[in-house]
Amino acid sequence: MKNEEQARSLFGISLTDRPRWQQFLICSAGFFFGYLVNGVCEEYVYNRLQFSYGWYFTFVQGWVYVLLIYLQGFTPKQMVNPWKSYWKLSAVLMGSNGLTKGSLAFLNYPAQIMFKSTKVLPVMIMGAFIPGLRRKYPLHDYISAVLLVVGLKFDEASMLNV
Repeated sequence: MKNEEQARSLFGISLTDRPRWQQFLICSAGFFFGYLVNGVCEEYVYNRLQFSYGWYFTFVQGWVYVLLIYLQGFTPKQMVNPWKSYWKLSAVLMGSNGLTKGSLAFLNYPAQIMFKSTKVLPVMIMGAFIPGLRRKYPLHDYISAVLLVVGLKFDEASMLNV
């Protein structure tokens, strides 16, 4: 990490002059509030209004993200990777979001979030085998990942929207 302090702002409001613990609390609260609002909206739109156009919803959500990045003040000068890397990552993330939205037809939102939490498994597996990464995880991380999958399997029946 760099020794110099980076300027931090949230929607144009400077957080740099606040203590780091306040910055952490403000950003964490904003993250959880945003996630909660997003979850409530998705559950309402897909289950109450019977909206079934997940890819369209993902496309609109992508443009909302672009708008929020613009409002946050991001400029291309701040990019540290080539455009090609950002395009690839965006395509993968939008595909993941589209498929996730499609799963709401079969799973309720809490179940969807629980299954999204299992992405730790492919990350651990790929991290162990991809040349250049070769990450080693402690035994308790593997045990936690296995217990997560076992717990989801036992709770599977209560999560289906049938």
